Amino acid sequence: QLQLVESGGGSVQPGGSLRLSCAASAFTLDYYTIGWFRQAPGKEREGIACINNSDRSTNYADSVKGRFTMSRNNARRTLYLQMNNLKPEDTATYYCAADPSCQHWYKPNHEYNYWGPGTQVAVSS
Repeated sequence: QLQLVESGGGSVQPGGSLRLSCAASAFTLDYYTIGWFRQAPGKEREGIACINNSDRSTNYADSVKGRFTMSRNNARRTLYLQMNNLKPEDTATYYCAADPSCQHWYKPNHEYNYWGPGTQVAVSS
């Protein structure tokens, strides 16, 4: 059964850091490309990071490149998103998601195959 559950959100000041976690079922990690997207109120869904299941290559949206780092621990069936130098524009609900590949990951408002309930991140002074 495919399952994704996010945790680790919270409120931080600009320049701060947070680490999000996503607990995934073994089925998800074995058969799907996984990653993160976010959605702020009134804004489009935005893909921010993706790990290709085929070659385990990782790529990021320009808006987070150099600040966010994604990693996975297969033994713990967990995906992480380390977020540094957070900005107010990073405020959103963050979702862990699964799709057949990274091909469409960054298309605005892309409908991912599966995603979790989300975790909220608020960045303000």
